[in-house]
Amino acid sequence: MHIPDGFLSIPIWGILWLVTIGVVGYAVQQTDQRLSEKAVPLMGVLSAFIFAGQMLNVPVATGTSSHMLGGVLAAVFLGPWTATIIMASVFTVQCVLFQDGGLLALGANIVNMGLICTILGYYIFRAVESVVGGRNGLLAGSAVAAWLAVVIASAATAVELAASGTSPLNIVLPAMVGVHAIIGVVEAAVTVAVIGFVMRTRPDLLELERV
Repeated sequence: MHIPDGFLSIPIWGILWLVTIGVVGYAVQQTDQRLSEKAVPLMGVLSAFIFAGQMLNVPVATGTSSHMLGGVLAAVFLGPWTATIIMASVFTVQCVLFQDGGLLALGANIVNMGLICTILGYYIFRAVESVVGGRNGLLAGSAVAAWLAVVIASAATAVELAASGTSPLNIVLPAMVGVHAIIGVVEAAVTVAVIGFVMRTRPDLLELERV
């Protein structure tokens, strides 16, 4: 799902850069005010896990690629704003050091693969969790949010590519969403597996304040 430079028009990547700067800036402010010291090591562990998981790329149509995202996983543990910082940091390191996605398109990649998962995905998770309730609610909410976040992120990427004139919407949208509907199942499975394991071994980590 990483978009290289040259695939987005100037207005599209410019607007998405502004969105990224504004949201990440707000996330830093919220995290600085409310994150507990106990959660800091978990930020590092989640960042490393997500970074490693994202290094396995699968080529998709129009020159983009797909991989595990992990934004919902981070948000379940630490909330949407701290998770946003984690995801923005991961994508920045991948872009600068590994040329995974373009520098000009970095804002779009952070919005698509980061903010959609950490913010929208988090509130989908909370909605499902509150309806189902209990341990099953936590797992069901994580699974639904992880799958939907991947699909929505892929659709957003397709729309941006089409709006930039890179590929017709009727070609890129089915290609992206079709592949990511399957990848989303894997994302949901990994997310539930990790959360289920932590629930059995270190349930206290799921009780950290979600900022």
